[in-house]
Amino acid sequence: MNKSCIIIAGPTAVGKTAISLQLAKEFSTQIISADSRQCFRELNIGVAKPDWLDLESIFHYFINSHTIMDSVTAADFEKYALTSVEEIFKDNDTAIMVGGTGLYIKAFLEGLDLIPQTPQEIRIDIISQYNVLGVDWLFHEIKTKDPDYFDKGEMGNPQRMMRALEVIMSTGKSILSFQSHKKRKRNFNVIKIGLELPREDLYTRINERVDAMITAGLILEVERLVSFKNLNALQTVGYSELFDYFDKKTSLTEAISLIKQHSRNYAKRQMTWFKKDKEIKWFPPDINAIMDFVNNELTK
Repeated sequence: MNKSCIIIAGPTAVGKTAISLQLAKEFSTQIISADSRQCFRELNIGVAKPDWLDLESIFHYFINSHTIMDSVTAADFEKYALTSVEEIFKDNDTAIMVGGTGLYIKAFLEGLDLIPQTPQEIRIDIISQYNVLGVDWLFHEIKTKDPDYFDKGEMGNPQRMMRALEVIMSTGKSILSFQSHKKRKRNFNVIKIGLELPREDLYTRINERVDAMITAGLILEVERLVSFKNLNALQTVGYSELFDYFDKKTSLTEAISLIKQHSRNYAKRQMTWFKKDKEIKWFPPDINAIMDFVNNELTK
């Protein structure tokens, strides 16, 4: 049998983790996370990692693999994930990749061109201004300086947005122009599955998940990271809003409301990204329908 990688993509809170775990158990295989935040060991509740029992029972690559001190790019993920999938294929014909970071999945499947190195002082200045002026400033800067990224990039992810701004300011070119237009050929088959729900249902799940995160201790998790708030890894939804709360820029109620709003905005951007890929087969988070489709694809 040929080697195959099953991709489970979709917006935040749609149910990707549960489906990936069920598939991994069905095929007795391992999972590669394609989430740009779950790789950081210090981030837990706010990035919705699988619980420790699931991580104990099924090995996940790219979860708890890095520290917030590390700079992790899509190109880094491409190398990491290609090595990981080959490790899985040593013992299994099927691998699972799951996540909502579209650029990471694209890098893994198609490759990325190298982005030129950018001056550290530009990066530091952007992060500093973002911390003072907030996401509205970041939106305005990207819309003005890189309208192409504003229209097509991950505008729900401040970390990616700052990286895009850094590149345009350093090179004069959009970060999107460095993405490979020639797809690399991989030596395994790919089955692309997208999970979706009616918008109202998805937004309800997002709001409920944020409430559950608060109950689970997200505020304390973020408070412990306040001294690291300027790191690139922490310029992200669920953390930035609570940093503002600890800086007394917003109330706790406002911060929680903003986490929900920014998460909904991010989900919309994720769906826009993934819907452009016509190879993705879309399903509600229903394991039975997905298993029927996967088994059919594997026997072709």
